[in-house]
Amino acid sequence: MPNTHPCKLVVIIAEEALESPLAKDVMALGAHGYTVADVRGRGSHGSRSGAWDADKSIRMEILCDEQTSQAITRHVEDKYFRHYAMVAFVADVGVLRREKFVR
Repeated sequence: MPNTHPCKLVVIIAEEALESPLAKDVMALGAHGYTVADVRGRGSHGSRSGAWDADKSIRMEILCDEQTSQAITRHVEDKYFRHYAMVAFVADVGVLRREKFVR
């Protein structure tokens, strides 16, 4: 679409218990906001069905600029990866209303 602007989409899939600290972290690292959804799935650490509290996962999505995406992924990798079953990835996307997501 010609009216979109380049942006980064950072996606973090993690234990539900990490939602609050992750939210604080991404905002402190420069994100303008984030979206969180409850998710289920299966991976190298087994199945997470969300049937009980300790088995619930979230998917956090952050639209931001390149610098903020690097800060977030570096921080998540350094602070959380060793201790929690979680994944993160970054994708190039095009957004409308660019001013809502990048500085």
